[in-house]
Amino acid sequence: MPAITSTNVAQAIVKLVAADALPALMGNLVMGNLVNRNYEPVLGQAGDTVNVPIPPVMSANNIAEGGTVQTQNPNLGNAQIVLNTHAEATFQVPDVTKVLAVPDLLKVYMEPAVVAIAERIETDLLGLYAQFTSNSTVGAPGTTLTEAVIDSAETALFQAKVPASQQKNLIVDADAYSALRQVNRFSEYQSAGDAGVNALISGTVGRIKDFNVFRSQFVAKTGSSPVTTHNVAFARDAIGLVIRRLPQPLPGTGAIAEYAELGNFGMRVVMSYQPNTLSQQFTVDVLYGAAVVRPSFGVQVES
Repeated sequence: MPAITSTNVAQAIVKLVAADALPALMGNLVMGNLVNRNYEPVLGQAGDTVNVPIPPVMSANNIAEGGTVQTQNPNLGNAQIVLNTHAEATFQVPDVTKVLAVPDLLKVYMEPAVVAIAERIETDLLGLYAQFTSNSTVGAPGTTLTEAVIDSAETALFQAKVPASQQKNLIVDADAYSALRQVNRFSEYQSAGDAGVNALISGTVGRIKDFNVFRSQFVAKTGSSPVTTHNVAFARDAIGLVIRRLPQPLPGTGAIAEYAELGNFGMRVVMSYQPNTLSQQFTVDVLYGAAVVRPSFGVQVES
């Protein structure tokens, strides 16, 4: 059994914090859980460019008896995503031993930091609405979202040949979500069955016109009188979110880092001692880039 040393204890503390960080982050993401995430446990630096392949378009040939195949030379598409955001949230813990003794205290410190990072990621992803230029914008500024507008958005994605196997999502702000909950055909039992009752009682819209509907406090808004709300309808492959590992601190600098990685997401937790305040400092950070990689797979839905 290895001896218990200050180094082992410090490493254990960082591992404990890292273990709590990522599940909390994933629980606070909406857009971040719906887009195409690309994560590799390789070191990256701010400004690096990651190439994301896009499947080529091919055609089918009717080969006659005795004929020959038609060789195609498809060009693999490529979308470049720059790792241009290094988001961090830092907090200090005066007595780290107390946090270890009372695990609930760790959540009190950790959750606000994690939520701040989640909000930054959500804001950046929802700010990509302007890159959905392949399909015409549906809806109008300052107007209530209607069933007909949602129908137009779904039709646009169908005509863009979004695969039926890909989930379609609609992210709207609070006002638009409220309007959808009050569409009679979707909120009454006689027209929508149990789904209508659920929308009325639980307040959850669920699915409309083949869209999974979510609401977000970070939907982009521009202009004034009227304010334009930029809701978005999209399929998973419309947007790419690329995350890469940040490097470990230099040895001997008094900082210890651990990685929290789950599925296609990863972040770093760094602990260091701050002599000016006689406290332990924790930094939760993530390096990522986001971009629209398939503009035809998304539609701006204004309200």
